[in-house]
Amino acid sequence: MAACTSLDRVRTGLGCATPVTAGVRNHPGMATAFFLGAMSPYSWFAAERIGTLLPDAEWRPLFAGGVFKAHGRVSWGLTDDRATKIADCEARARVRGLGSIRWPDPWPTNDLLIARAMMFAQRRDALKRFALTAMRMAFVEGLDLGQLTAVRAVADRTGLAGDEVVEAVSDAEIKTALWAANNEAVALGVFGLPTVGTTLFWGDDRLEQAAAFADRPQPSSAD
Repeated sequence: MAACTSLDRVRTGLGCATPVTAGVRNHPGMATAFFLGAMSPYSWFAAERIGTLLPDAEWRPLFAGGVFKAHGRVSWGLTDDRATKIADCEARARVRGLGSIRWPDPWPTNDLLIARAMMFAQRRDALKRFALTAMRMAFVEGLDLGQLTAVRAVADRTGLAGDEVVEAVSDAEIKTALWAANNEAVALGVFGLPTVGTTLFWGDDRLEQAAAFADRPQPSSAD
């Protein structure tokens, strides 16, 4: 039986009794990408270790709600798999030494504001610091990232000016940049978050696979 992938689990259920072959897309001309959403615990898990596995990966923040909508899906937190996946996240956090998860209440909520804030942080060369801080505050401290006050709190702790970040989430240029980033990611084949690589691997549980693939010798243009 073929290996069960994260995409299989969404399409067929967590047990993957009948695996579906995932259409993994290869983009050899693209820099190794790390597509993430701040309200995704699996993005957090990947973000905590991608610096070791894929240190040169380009962090690319997205609006998870927009990705879901583009594919006619919703977050697993709003499905019958919620309890199972929450248990998986809590176990994974303990194994990885990240401590006990304190879930925001409610969770999930709209991640649009924090996604726009990440786009702004990217322009200030502070994306990694800002995104990691946001996810740690969400899943270690229980901060609801759907609130503007939470965005300000993340900015203040990151060392960015809170007022400037709050203003940026309403800026037309930032809105357009996030919309374009989401559209590009969906066109590339991003189906969920996190997604990593030039050949796109979806899921924190496939980060090692993405790293191993990235280390493989690439064929020359003459091959």
